[in-house]
Parts: sequence; C-alpha cells; structure tokens
Amino acid sequence: MIIAIVVVYLLGMHGVAYWASRRIKGNEDFMVAGRRLGPFMLAGTLAATELGGGSSLGVTEKAYGNWGLSALWYVLAMAVTFVLLSLVAPKLRGAMVKTVPEFFRARYGPKNGLVTALIMIFPMVGLTAIQLMASATILSVMTGLSYWLSAIIVTVLVTEYSILGGLWSVTLTDVVQWLLITFGTAAVVPFAISAAGGWDNVVAHLPAERLSLTAGIGWPTICALVVMYFTSFAVGQEAVQRFYAARDGKAARRGALLAALFYAGYAFIPALIGIVAFSMVQTGTLDATMIEQNGARYVLPTLATQVLPTFMVGLLFAALISATMSSADSDMLAAGSIFSNDIYRIYIHPDASDARVLRVTRWAMAAVGALSLGVALLDWKDMITVLMFSFALRAGGEFIPYIAGHYWRKATGVSSLASIVVGCGVVIYVKLNHPDWFQGADAIAGVGVNAVVFATLTHLFPKKTAL
Repeated sequence: MIIAIVVVYLLGMHGVAYWASRRIKGNEDFMVAGRRLGPFMLAGTLAATELGGGSSLGVTEKAYGNWGLSALWYVLAMAVTFVLLSLVAPKLRGAMVKTVPEFFRARYGPKNGLVTALIMIFPMVGLTAIQLMASATILSVMTGLSYWLSAIIVTVLVTEYSILGGLWSVTLTDVVQWLLITFGTAAVVPFAISAAGGWDNVVAHLPAERLSLTAGIGWPTICALVVMYFTSFAVGQEAVQRFYAARDGKAARRGALLAALFYAGYAFIPALIGIVAFSMVQTGTLDATMIEQNGARYVLPTLATQVLPTFMVGLLFAALISATMSSADSDMLAAGSIFSNDIYRIYIHPDASDARVLRVTRWAMAAVGALSLGVALLDWKDMITVLMFSFALRAGGEFIPYIAGHYWRKATGVSSLASIVVGCGVVIYVKLNHPDWFQGADAIAGVGVNAVVFATLTHLFPKKTAL
C-alpha cells in the first residue's frame, strides 16, 4: 500500500505537469508563468520551493542531534526572511526580467551578467543534489533498494517531471505539494507522541537543553540564518523567479507574507518529530539500527515505518517526496533558465528563436539533473551544511549589488563586479579555513566584505547610471 500511494501521487503530479505543458506558448510562459501568479498561487510555490529535504529530513536530523527543539529555527528563520522579502518584492517584480543575471546585465553591463550567471549555476547544482539525496533516502527506506539505485530512479523521475511545463506546471504542482507537505508531516506528530507514551514521557527522557528554543542552535546561528536566508533568497533565482512571475507588485508582497505565515507554523513539526524520536531511542521503543548505520537523516523515515499505520506511512512518504521534488524542480528550472537566457542566448546563439531557447532550457535542466546526481551519489552525511554553503556563496557574491541596483542610482558596474568576486572569495575562504565558526558565519563575512568593497568602489569611481 505504501508504494501504491506514492506511485499514485507521482502519477498525479506528472499528469498536472503534462496538462500544464500543453499550455506553454513560449519561453516567457515557461520561465515566469506568463507573469500571472496571484498571492495564493505565489505563496504556495514560494513555500514549496524553499521547503525541501533540509527543512524536513534535515531539521529532524538536527533536532535528533545536538540542536534539539531549537532546530525549528532552520525553518522559522525563513518566516522572518519572507516578511523582510515582502518589503522588496514589489521592486523586484518591477524589474520586468526573467532571471537575476539578466538584471545584472541590464543594470551593470554584460560582464556582470556573465559572471553572475556562472556563479549562480553552480550552487543550483548543489541545491538540487541535496533534494535528490533526500528523495533517494525516502525511496531507499520505502522499497529496500540501495541508495545508489534510488538516487538514479529519483533523478530520472524529477528531471522528466521538471522539464515538462516550466514555472507554470511547477507552480500548479507546488500548490498541491505545499498542502500535502503540511498535512502529511503534521499527521506524524500525534502518532509519534502516542507511541512514545505521551508528551510527559517524552519530556522525562530528554535533557532540559533539548527542549530549549535557543540553547542547541545558539543566538549567533539564529541571527546568521536570518541574514543568510534573506541575502540568499533575495537573489536566489529559484525564489525571485516567483516574484518575477507575480501578477503585479501587490501580489508579490502578499504572496511573500502568506509564505511567511506558513513557515512560522510548519517550523515546529519536524523539530518535534526529531526530539520525540530521540526520546524513543532512549527508552528502547524505537529501533535505531538504520539510523546508526546510515546517519541521522534516516530518523524521520525510520520513525514512520515503525510507529505509523501503513496508510499514514504512504501519506508521509508522499509528503516528503513532495517537499524534495518541489525544491528540486525549482532549482533545475532556475539553472536551466539562467543558462539559456543569460549564456546561450547572449554568447552562443544571439539570434536563436524563442522556441530554440525553450528547447535549450529543457536540455540544460536535464544536464543539471545529471550533474546533481553525481554530487548526490557522494552521499553527504550532513545536508544542512551543504545547503547552507550553497546559500552563503550566492549571498556573499550577489546580494549587495543586486538589491543596491534597484535602489541606488550611483551603483556602478565596476563596484558590482569587484564585490561579487571578493564576496564569493571570502565565503570560500571562511568555509575552508574556519569550519569551527558558527553556521552562517561564511555568509555574514561575505556579505559584510562585499558591502564595503561595493560602497568604496562606487565612491571612488562614481558614475550615474539609469535604474
């Protein structure tokens, strides 16, 4: 029954994607859904896009580990972020571009557009790989297949599903996945607490610090998460592509606020599951063999298979696959859009027709899927760390010149290009040489140095440019 439920779900999502693909009339339809998304559709696709393997399996993993209940901040920080994004969303929508590098090219010149495109594609491969890892983990537990075979199967399914209908089909399926993620994972909590002997019994077998909302993660990391998310999502193609697709500026603002409400509610669910699982292991009511053999990211599927009714296991696995697929398809679309719109169309085939660019976008998405599979097969043990580095790289590189380009008339191409290169360099340096610093320190360092370089060079080499 478990496999049947998941198969029915996957077939349903492919059906929706195929239906949407029949209504794609051009590259703008494919990349920005014809700019027709209202607040609810926008909120659904924003919520589903950023809620992936890290926010489900990853948070449960951290809650089971040293972070305890405070792991909820990994998602709660996203709620704070989308409130902040609602302030700039109308401005981003008003740029009337399809990709972030297109904005850099129009605002700062072709060199900025090319460098930004190249830098942004590589983190997308990492982000897609994390979602494939999470999906493969779920499929492996569900079917007993090896992780490698599960990763290959998932990659083929997600890639095929992703290239069908572009952002319009992604949005339609994201809204369904958003609802399934919410109800599917929330349903685990009461079953898990009941299997653990009730909430009082859970608390009795947990150290006090594991129930703290801040002790495990610490305030430096909480603040770093907010900074990193805001600076990363504000310039991340998979997120701002949604704002570009909004019906107007008002819809963009309202969609961001609705997404923030969702994240605020969802944050508690995977964190609670993680601490309940830890309590059950302490009392011997949960067999942790699979977790010990394969790593803590197996906490949620292990708990599900041991305490949930069969139908609920199927629902949860469908929800988890929803979470990972909704992020993977968005990351693939983002990378494919950047390659076709900002590299192929500008430097390889400037005279390419709209139909040809659309085909290249799809082929680029398939290539990203293949590269991401290669990364996923490395089987990283800590998904959160990989995700946060991917976020940090683009935050440290592009955030300052991107936002400043919308508001500061004096911002120049020289200051933008230099700050991108230096900011990315700082992120990589901190990550390689100071791994013991708190999570997100690389993003904060990169953004800080980027801001100094950007402001200094703009002052030293002033040149008024049109916004």
